Amino acid sequence: MATIKTELLDELLSEVTTAEDLLGDGGIFRQLKKALMEKALSAELTHHLGYEKGAPAPVRARGNSRNGHSAKTVLTEDGEIALSIPRDRAGTFEPVLVPKGVTRLDGFDDKIISLYARGLSTREIQGHLKELYGTEVSPDLISRVTDAVLEEVKEWQNRPLDAVYPIVFFDALRVKVRDEGIVRNKAVYVALAFDTEGQKHVLGLWIEQTEGAKFWLRVMNELKSRGLEDILIAVVDGLKGFPEAIAAVYPRTMVQTCIVHLIRNSLAFVSWADRKRLVHDLQHVYRAANAEHGLNWLNDFEKRWGRQYPTIAPLWRRAWEFVTPLFAFPPLIRKLIYTTNAVESLNRSLRKVIKTRGSFPTDDAALKLLYLGIRNAGLRWRRPKEWTAAMNQFAILFGDRFVLPGN
Repeated sequence: MATIKTELLDELLSEVTTAEDLLGDGGIFRQLKKALMEKALSAELTHHLGYEKGAPAPVRARGNSRNGHSAKTVLTEDGEIALSIPRDRAGTFEPVLVPKGVTRLDGFDDKIISLYARGLSTREIQGHLKELYGTEVSPDLISRVTDAVLEEVKEWQNRPLDAVYPIVFFDALRVKVRDEGIVRNKAVYVALAFDTEGQKHVLGLWIEQTEGAKFWLRVMNELKSRGLEDILIAVVDGLKGFPEAIAAVYPRTMVQTCIVHLIRNSLAFVSWADRKRLVHDLQHVYRAANAEHGLNWLNDFEKRWGRQYPTIAPLWRRAWEFVTPLFAFPPLIRKLIYTTNAVESLNRSLRKVIKTRGSFPTDDAALKLLYLGIRNAGLRWRRPKEWTAAMNQFAILFGDRFVLPGN
């Protein structure tokens, strides 16, 4: 790539004295971008006609020639630019840089989608673009640009999956959606998986007003149809009907309750002064050597805290059937299951983009924004440092069910 000569830069900047002279609406950057685009369009027409401006037309070009210019304003990531588009007499010239019918250049739509992904409303995006670029953008245009994401969401929701995921976390977020004129609280269910190499993936998003076996059976069958043949461990938060649904589709999957959610529910009515000591005592329960020792620790916990907080031990006993699978694993895999940093990090990212919204007009509007939030969050994900050692444990515990890609 050719570099710009220093002498040329010095000449361009010779009359620049303020930031406005450089970056303002009439600044050098805007003028230079306009001049370069118009020069490129002129070169395109020269290529189309087959001869330079002012030169004799070759025989094959007879009957067609330059025919002045037409004015066109385009939206770019730097704001509006008024261009002079060259024309040919035969009307056969189709510019590549600024195609016919196109009024927004690459980068501008990305600006809108980026702002939308951060939770800004249509009105806020309008104001932001006006303030930064001096560009008037209609709410209808913003809606059309962001609605184009729905096709991407559909492809993402139907993409093929790996045959096996060692751990899949199923969790829920609450969003407000206007439904037949009434704002309803709806649950958005998220499936976050570790693949066999320790990389994190969101397998899908599903919106439902009520959870139950039929809903979860539909979700499981959808995952199966996309190529997911086996889940080694499914971590859930007391989702109604889930164990029955997963047993029907993935009978060998081990269902484990989410320890973090269980602790959170336990702390719902605990004073701040007691929380640190109480959590320390609960750690003895789920970090016990085996289920029998864990139950003994739970009994000790109840003796110590039962009178002050009588609901906590019964809460753990009701969930005990789905706490005990944890004890079958070595400490390394236990930590991956109960330390749900990945889930919590994802939920924080998603709550951040939806917290400014009072409600969504449709389910699709909620899915669109959450998908963009997931896409942004995925850029920062890292493989857990424990995963290499955990792979050996999975291979021993699950045998031929744990298959690395390509094997």
